[in-house]
Amino acid sequence: MADGKMRRNIQFHFFATREEAEKIQKRMEEIGVRNRCAYLRKMAIDGYYICVELSDVKEMVRLLRIYGNNLNQLARRANEGGSIYRNDVEDLQKNMQELWKMMRQILEKLSCLE
Repeated sequence: MADGKMRRNIQFHFFATREEAEKIQKRMEEIGVRNRCAYLRKMAIDGYYICVELSDVKEMVRLLRIYGNNLNQLARRANEGGSIYRNDVEDLQKNMQELWKMMRQILEKLSCLE
């Protein structure tokens, strides 16, 4: 096509029992998919749908925000000519080591996906 968009112009049509339709709807809800056409197309082409649990990643983002805020406060204090306490720096270093440990665990889990 001239505009580069893919046009879906072939229609597939099938019937399902009420129980099958409920199962399809339940699976869509389980993996968080709302678009039935996209779900059915993906299942017909690939035969599977991968749903990744991202709670670890969300927690990591939350901790990174906290760490970033703390780091900004220390940088602001240092730039204003204030003193920075060794304990504050050591706490940030300890927190950063914990964040890296969590990140490694998340990446290990993601690398096991097939």
